Amino acid sequence: MPNSNLGTVSELSLKEKIGQLFLMGFRGNDISEDSEVLNMIKEHKPGGVILFDKDMVHDQPVHNIKSPEQVRSLTKALQASSETPLLIGIDQEGGLINRLKPEYGFPETISHQKLGEKDDEEYTELHSRHIAKTLSEAGINLNFAPVLDLSSNPDSSIIAKRERSFGSSPEKVTRHARAYIKGHQQENIQTCCKHFPGHGSAEGDTHAGFVDITHTWEEHELEPYEALINEGLCTMIMTAHIFHNDMDEVVPATLSRNVLKNLLRKNLGFSGVIISDDMQMRAISDHYSLKESLEEGLKAGLDIFCFGNNLLKEQVELNDCISAVEQLVEEGEISEERIDESVSRILKLKGRL
Repeated sequence: MPNSNLGTVSELSLKEKIGQLFLMGFRGNDISEDSEVLNMIKEHKPGGVILFDKDMVHDQPVHNIKSPEQVRSLTKALQASSETPLLIGIDQEGGLINRLKPEYGFPETISHQKLGEKDDEEYTELHSRHIAKTLSEAGINLNFAPVLDLSSNPDSSIIAKRERSFGSSPEKVTRHARAYIKGHQQENIQTCCKHFPGHGSAEGDTHAGFVDITHTWEEHELEPYEALINEGLCTMIMTAHIFHNDMDEVVPATLSRNVLKNLLRKNLGFSGVIISDDMQMRAISDHYSLKESLEEGLKAGLDIFCFGNNLLKEQVELNDCISAVEQLVEEGEISEERIDESVSRILKLKGRL
């Protein structure tokens, strides 16, 4: 990704700056001149897109991914249509969470849990580089991994039971997450540590609704984040839509100023990009309107909002997102300086790719 194409915050209009705050999902696996995603990129200039293999809304096998050649062609066309280089993201953790599956012609991958059980950091780094090479060849520059959640609850339907954690000890998770990030760095793929402040103790799934970790979460779940932030390896973090009454009595972590501004930014010293988990998960979408969730997220300190458009029949349009934030600026609820802060972090991250 050429740095020269990025420009600076001051060169962008307010609308263009707001567009950078969004990572959008879309339907389709190729691009024609009249395709919706092409129009979205040219007209509304999002910060990036996210790719999925299966269409979860219509229960169809093909969403954005059919084959290595097709994905390469798709990502090339997406980047060519954008004035500002796009973040092209994917969930390619390994194991059960992999969008680039062998059935589409991509290499086999290993889950975080299996890597943790093998407990060989050199092997984890090697396998991570193997995943990152696949992404690089496909034109994907952002992987929503590694998972820093501890497998502290073996009954967790979304973490432990899907083999998404390196282990139950902060020390082991830190060692293998470090190796995983280094493997991706060798192929110049941006990683994203998740799900802050820790999803491993939760039994419920925030895709389905409200999840409370007040009585199960433990402070040592922060240790992998603290270590990797201090080492400069954790440059992007994804939030969890979980609720912890002692952290915030009103809103889930994704929308909490105390969690993002105080705990993550101030206490842990994180200066990178904070991205939300999918804002269409029911833990958010059942309780907040689009404008409310954007207002709360910006006030809490989110930099990027992810709308995967693959969970609900109602598609979220980027134009509606931009208009909602423009209204918040006009109403004096959000300052343009606040938006500039996030865009500056986003452009800095893009400049490294």
